[in-house]
Amino acid sequence: MSEPIKDSVEVALDLDEKEVYAHIAHESAEDIIRIISSLDAERAKLHGEVIYYKDDWDDLIRERIAKGKRHTAFDFYNPALLDIWEEKVREIKEAKKREKIAYAVIGALIASTAAATAILGQPYFIAGLAALPVVLFVRDITRERLDLVYYELTQFFIDELAGLVEKHSLQPERYRFKIFSGDYFGVETKRLGTGLFAVVNAGKPKSND
Repeated sequence: MSEPIKDSVEVALDLDEKEVYAHIAHESAEDIIRIISSLDAERAKLHGEVIYYKDDWDDLIRERIAKGKRHTAFDFYNPALLDIWEEKVREIKEAKKREKIAYAVIGALIASTAAATAILGQPYFIAGLAALPVVLFVRDITRERLDLVYYELTQFFIDELAGLVEKHSLQPERYRFKIFSGDYFGVETKRLGTGLFAVVNAGKPKSND
């Protein structure tokens, strides 16, 4: 007679509690390093770097939240994560929306002055062209705002990773992640080949060297 099949909860209860927590912490850490690299890749694109990175940070965060909620008793889901993530996503969307509106207004102004020039024969288009520097200003302030938001989100997940590694005695080197910027705190960066990689220095004084 075959043994009855146990569900996931029964299997978990049969395991050593420390082993269960370490396993879930390991899965969480692997998710987080992908989120960090994806966020920082997006930030690097703002600086004009050509980055080929497949992961979408927004989708990865949604997946991490869903996994965390399913862990129930063995939960590594940080309740603050949802609020922080939603607020930062809102800031990103608003910044991009304001940028598009500004471009549309400037475009309409230039078009109207060009039309006035054609109809009235007066050089009104010069006034429209005078608005072009505003395009650069809008682009720059939008990039600065987005850069700050991506930086804050990335740093948040670096801190989350460091907390997991330290609390559950994980090996930091095992969770090395690709990074494109070297200005984060709590990590040690190493250049391997043409890429820059980072490891959290959990349990050590925070540094961005």
